[in-house]
Amino acid sequence: MVHDQVKDYYGKTLQGSADLQTNACCTDASMPEHLKRIVGQIHDEVLTRYYGCGLVAPQLLEGMRILDLGCGSGRDVYTLSALVGEQGAVVGVDMTDEQLDIARRHRDYHAEAFGHDQSNVRFLKGYIERLDELDLQSGHFDIIVSNCVINLSPDKEAVLREAHRLLKPGGELYFSDVYADRRIPAELARDPVLYGECLSGALYWNDFENLAKASGFADPRLVEDRPITIDNTRQKAKVGPIGFYSATYRLFKLEGLEPACEDYGQAVIYKGTIAHEPHAFILDKHHHIPANKVFPVCGNTHRMLHDTRLRDHFEFIGDGQTHFGIFEGCGTTLPFTDDTVENDTGGGCC
Repeated sequence: MVHDQVKDYYGKTLQGSADLQTNACCTDASMPEHLKRIVGQIHDEVLTRYYGCGLVAPQLLEGMRILDLGCGSGRDVYTLSALVGEQGAVVGVDMTDEQLDIARRHRDYHAEAFGHDQSNVRFLKGYIERLDELDLQSGHFDIIVSNCVINLSPDKEAVLREAHRLLKPGGELYFSDVYADRRIPAELARDPVLYGECLSGALYWNDFENLAKASGFADPRLVEDRPITIDNTRQKAKVGPIGFYSATYRLFKLEGLEPACEDYGQAVIYKGTIAHEPHAFILDKHHHIPANKVFPVCGNTHRMLHDTRLRDHFEFIGDGQTHFGIFEGCGTTLPFTDDTVENDTGGGCC
């Protein structure tokens, strides 16, 4: 039922981005210049049928194998194909025939635009919560992306679980989506327009983070976010006080990440060697790591940099053998008082 509703909305109701009734599915205006240049070469029809809500191009993509969940008309697939180059590969999965038709018929156009034959690009019809039904190998992909699509799935846990299965160790799920500041009431979740507009299928942000952890992504990292405004008076009245946000997360597939930021006396030095980030490396919203400066990190952050494709661009300090407690400034503090209070009542514990 939900699948049919979404396919009708994106395949028949929407004929272009101008048909959208909210700004939930809009490109982030802060797109870096090097990405704008690539997107500027994408075919007009592909761009017109684009309904994403953020950026899905993390650092260091050359030669990577990437899977795009809910690829639609292929804007991100073709953009990523230019970034991974001929040695990499991009697979797009979508369930909507009309969108896939647009994506597939412009392969030759993008081969000429980007200077390689697009043999590194595939489009598959399928459901993102049933990726096990497709010819996709477990542990095959370096990166999985998705752009404002997971909220449309009726089984978000299955999507995250399948993404974890398909990623190689040290790989990451890097995706943009819509989140709510509270749980969506059942009557709103059944509204076809709000669902199609990526609002009423949105997860409450804390439910998402717990679901991600249960799916094997132990330490979700928020990269960027922005509030969503609803200019359509009728749709705004329906949602009332609920707040919606477009947000980009990166979830690393790393075994043994801890549930909190623990301090092991470790630090890193960013070498400034990643393209387009010579002065600072942005891991997430709270980790902007300046080049050539010792930067203390928690154990989880150390592993996200050391045990992934990012490793060669950092120097690492500390062996992680001594634990110093919770890492200061990570949102969790010692729950006990610092003062020692003498108590001569002789009472025991509890």
